[in-house]
Amino acid sequence: MIADVRAVGKNDPAARNVIETLLCHTPLHAIFLHRIAHVLYHLGIPVIPRLISVFARFLTGVEIHPGARIGPGFFIDHGTGTVIGETTIIGKNCVLFHNVTLGGTGKHKAKRHPTLEDNVYMGTGAVVLGPVTVGRNSRVGAESFVFMKDVPPDCTVVGTPGRIVRQDGRKVSLDLPPCKVAIPDAVPSPQAIKRPVDAATTEEGFA
Repeated sequence: MIADVRAVGKNDPAARNVIETLLCHTPLHAIFLHRIAHVLYHLGIPVIPRLISVFARFLTGVEIHPGARIGPGFFIDHGTGTVIGETTIIGKNCVLFHNVTLGGTGKHKAKRHPTLEDNVYMGTGAVVLGPVTVGRNSRVGAESFVFMKDVPPDCTVVGTPGRIVRQDGRKVSLDLPPCKVAIPDAVPSPQAIKRPVDAATTEEGFA
């Protein structure tokens, strides 16, 4: 929690002193409440962790599932509309702006949500869906959309869908690599459903 307070002072020029930060920085309140709920969640205490997360959402506009694992020095600016799913993992010194979504696709049962490695920056309105990995020191720009694609370390990603525009300090224009976790139960295309399927059917008949 001390690291979280220091992160506010480091990232928010409007935070003029520790007292003001503790009293007035509502995303910090959400993080504090999450850290309490997370401990109770992993102790196996029913209902109460979720009640704490619901109260935090009501109080701050930030929704963090108590199962999410968040490292020290976490900072959310403004916070309203931020959603962090149950199996999300966030490393050290990560920064999220408001309306960021770290969500699932509905097609996974175990690890369903993103992993952010250390020093990741997520701009306003960025959406990352699936059990993807955003590599250390990477930045996902405002309103960018990343779906089942991994973000390599030391990259800047922008756009819908997201593309790499800077990597290791150099300007580039690259597609994101596929997520290492495959989407299960792929649905056949309408064309594949209509035509006969037998042992000779190739993968070309499926989406």
